[in-house]
Amino acid sequence: MNKQQLAAKIWESANQMRSKIEANDYKDFILGFIFYKYVSDQLVSFVKEQGMTEDDIKALSEDDPETLEYVKKELGYFISYDNLFSTWVDPKADFDESNVRDALSAFARLIHPNHKKLFEGIFTTLETGLSKLGESAGKRTKAISDLLHLIKSIPMDSKLGYDVLGYIYEYLIEKFASNAGKKAGEFYTPHEVSLLMSEITAHELKHKDKIKIYDPTSGSGSLLINIGCSVAKYAKSKDDIQYFAQELKEPTYNLTRMNLIMRGIKPNNITTRNGDTLEDDWPYFDESDPLATYEPLYVDAVVSNPPYSQSWDPSFKDSDPRYSRFGLAPKTKADFAFLLHDLYHLKPDGIMTIVLPHGVLFRGGEEGKIREQLIEQNHIDAIIGLPANIFFGTGIPTVIIVLKQERQNTDVLIVDASKHFVKEGKNNKLQASDIKRITDVVINRESNDKFSKVVSKKTICDNGYNLNIPRYVDSSAEAESWDLHATMLGGIPNSEIDSLQNYWQALPQLHAALFKPKSAAYSELSVTKESVNTTISQHPQVLEFITTYNQAFSTVNEKGGYDDYLNTTLIQGWQTVNRNQIEADLSEELFSRLVPIALVDKYQAYQYQNNQWQIISADLEMMQTESFAATKQVDANMVIKKKAGKDTEVQDPNTPWKGHILPFDLVLKTLLNEELQALATQETRLSEIASALEETLDSLSEEDKGQDTVKESKDGFVNAEVGKAAKAFLKEQKDSKVKFEQESYEAKIIAANKLINEEKALKKAVKEAAMALHLKTKNTIESLTDEQVNELLHLKWIEPLSRELDAIPSNLIRQLTLQVQALADKYATTYSQVASEIKSTEQELAEMMDELTGNEFDQQGLVELTNLLKGE
Repeated sequence: MNKQQLAAKIWESANQMRSKIEANDYKDFILGFIFYKYVSDQLVSFVKEQGMTEDDIKALSEDDPETLEYVKKELGYFISYDNLFSTWVDPKADFDESNVRDALSAFARLIHPNHKKLFEGIFTTLETGLSKLGESAGKRTKAISDLLHLIKSIPMDSKLGYDVLGYIYEYLIEKFASNAGKKAGEFYTPHEVSLLMSEITAHELKHKDKIKIYDPTSGSGSLLINIGCSVAKYAKSKDDIQYFAQELKEPTYNLTRMNLIMRGIKPNNITTRNGDTLEDDWPYFDESDPLATYEPLYVDAVVSNPPYSQSWDPSFKDSDPRYSRFGLAPKTKADFAFLLHDLYHLKPDGIMTIVLPHGVLFRGGEEGKIREQLIEQNHIDAIIGLPANIFFGTGIPTVIIVLKQERQNTDVLIVDASKHFVKEGKNNKLQASDIKRITDVVINRESNDKFSKVVSKKTICDNGYNLNIPRYVDSSAEAESWDLHATMLGGIPNSEIDSLQNYWQALPQLHAALFKPKSAAYSELSVTKESVNTTISQHPQVLEFITTYNQAFSTVNEKGGYDDYLNTTLIQGWQTVNRNQIEADLSEELFSRLVPIALVDKYQAYQYQNNQWQIISADLEMMQTESFAATKQVDANMVIKKKAGKDTEVQDPNTPWKGHILPFDLVLKTLLNEELQALATQETRLSEIASALEETLDSLSEEDKGQDTVKESKDGFVNAEVGKAAKAFLKEQKDSKVKFEQESYEAKIIAANKLINEEKALKKAVKEAAMALHLKTKNTIESLTDEQVNELLHLKWIEPLSRELDAIPSNLIRQLTLQVQALADKYATTYSQVASEIKSTEQELAEMMDELTGNEFDQQGLVELTNLLKGE
């Protein structure tokens, strides 16, 4: 399975195992053991590369000092055979809780001095928390064993390696954060925010060969890792990236180290510190010789998501070089202290991105002074307003601020991305298209209506150095307004027609075809409202627009049609596709085809492509790591069933198999459609029988429904009783030689019995046919030709994207039609017409009331109501 499927399976199993343990504690156990599996498997892989046999590995122990020292020097640690993860889960092993405690203790003893800072204390959180796994040693052993056997399914071969384990690690961290609220989420930056910061940073650094990146509030390390991945797209080698991380809380600091190590980053490229960033800056040195080994830290990129509005102690910090140029943040809000710390550690050509609460943009006092200095000294490059409720544990709106030490330009790009998100559960989430839209506008420094604006330093100064986003970018939707003149006298305001200006610019002749002047400021439809749809959809310019769009994806360049390009690149060239880099090529190709097309939002098209790429990428991962044969593979379809009161994983008896890559449904529709339709016909007949039985039941009288043939609830027949009664009625009919009338109870029961018997036989036949077709699909997948596989991959990967892209122009025209019709409806009836109709109706009512009669009191009431209607 691909890493997404594997991660989801581990999370599902973890949820089943989790009982009284808090999510945050459980996270420490499962992630700690995942990391132990990693270092354990890495050691096994390493010694095998040195030529060790299985018997040699079984002899690994501290009694062999030469091997011990060699492994420690190369890996930074040593693990004996008895303490290997693979030994713990060996069915022949006699596992006990004490095995884990002994192994973790030995690991701490056997760290090489050169890597002491990286590995020392890394399992402290796991070691001290084991007691929470049960009240007795037996219960703890059982709980630990269950965890180990859950984690052992994570593959660690050379083809999958670090990326899979790191992905699962981060997947679980995000899951724990989103399911456990603030406590588990305080150290986690949502992947989408992390990716946005990474893409902006990586573009700035793409010309550099060797790169240093630093996160002073590293949390789980996800920000550093994502920046590393983004930078690695441009770097000659991922080994040319050095990582620096600092974190205050020890358990979270351990997460940083584990996560960085598991991404396959060389230990020599990882420098971490457990310390207070604001108090101690970066005092990284050898404690035995601090003066000689201290080195100041200046990096190419700093990225951080510090705790928001945290209290700190600014006492005696006036001379601290980090703050002396700008001033000290107030003691109740350390936001600017973190920002200035980050800025201080940048090289002259470096870039930093930091997430902070909105308040830093406009709060006064000490913060206002710092902000003024940052603007005057030309450090703030861009401000990106994010949607509210995007972080776990807090709903406050936040901003990403991009700063540099040295800039050529003096303006500030301000982006309001607060309206660009999708709702996902309790949180808002940036889509891939949102990240791309923001990244592009930052890189190109573009001003886009209601989204971004390049603001001069003078304008900011004139605003008192207040950077509050709404002062510069108004992203609010215009409230619907009603034109009084048009409401009273009719016509459609030209100003409201002009709100569709993007359509009229692209299709100028269509405006004249739809509207004619009524007066200087008002127009009216030049066609009937009923013919608006026809006028628009059949207009020559609209037809030309659709044709131009279609041509852009059919034969626009030397690569041929877009489908052909995707087929050649992804299906024909599946072996050589670089999954980490190809998406950028795909989006560039997509955007190049959309360049001459007006109206189309290229980021919507990008989102369609990205959604499909998630499916393609997951399949490619399996194909590239397991070979092309994976496309012809089927897997057991496992489901959870209750057995002896416990959830147990068993093979689904109804659909026991599923495609490893190619879905059964797709293969059925493509290669076995005739058999599928035959089964569908039988299933349709079953539905018809059910409906006929329901109709027969409904047609029975209440007296008949009281018979034994009908359930007490009167919602169905009792099949056995219907059979008995029908048999008796048929005998009676035969004996008397008189046929029952069609509407008689007896005739209906005989008909119902016939339907019930047909249904019973048909259900059996359908079940057998469905299983036979299911097994035939299994055999069909396993015997596919390569050509058939390619055809099916095209239908799974490319066809859905083509359909969505093809629908874009017609969707745009449909939106225009609806908006024009809405404008016509809005002012179709004037107030004068409504008032006239009301008056006419009142007069008619008054005349009708004159004809009414009643007692003395009724007549008095009618007179008063008549006077009111007549306005007297």
